[in-house]
Amino acid sequence: MFRMVMNNGDLLKKSIPIISEIIDEGIFKITQNGLSLLCPDRTMVAVVDLNIPSSAFDEFSVEGIQEIGLNMSSLVDVIKRIKSSDKVIIQSGKENRVLISLEGNGKRRFRLALLDIKTEKPPIDQLKFQGNIELKSELLEDAIADAEIIADSLVMQASPEMFRISTRGDTSSAELELKKGEEGLLAMTATGALRARYPLEYLKKMIKAAKLAEKTTLEFGSDYPMRLSFIDTDKISLKFILAPRVED
Repeated sequence: MFRMVMNNGDLLKKSIPIISEIIDEGIFKITQNGLSLLCPDRTMVAVVDLNIPSSAFDEFSVEGIQEIGLNMSSLVDVIKRIKSSDKVIIQSGKENRVLISLEGNGKRRFRLALLDIKTEKPPIDQLKFQGNIELKSELLEDAIADAEIIADSLVMQASPEMFRISTRGDTSSAELELKKGEEGLLAMTATGALRARYPLEYLKKMIKAAKLAEKTTLEFGSDYPMRLSFIDTDKISLKFILAPRVED
């Protein structure tokens, strides 16, 4: 049994639809610590890592550890029906369902079927990144949008003193370069010269999470997976792992 209440559903409206663009179903885990989701997409190119702490809810209770498998499209359809004035109540329901109630002008109830989803936990704890970049989210948003008009992938490079995002097409190119100490580059470490290419198909979906946090933490290595982290302390942590596009 579980019951989670938010007097304002904006946090759910800003996060769950983004996740649904990457995975089509997932297992949400509910513990005393909060609500979490760790799930790869079907192609194993990307992993979603969501944590909403219990402190982000106005009411939160759970018996033991609960896991609920949901279709993301069905969940998003309900999330999109949340109005700014609605109180959102998510709780265990009858007949293998989860009950979502929206209380505002009247009480609306949605019942979603629980799915029996089989998935293995991605071994993300084994990742060891050589570069760690903290930058203003709006800068990364612009760099990805710039790259989109040029090609279908971008290259990230870092050295101990510089971070660069670039892309090149047949007739045009785009680049963002930030040097250590510049205003938009909040912090950085790199063990040496790093370079990796990543697909924009995924990045342009992931960067929508920039609305959740003013800064983005980006971790990567040479021809190595990347982790993008959007964190609003005590409210939400939304991270993505993205496999590189290895060049010949």
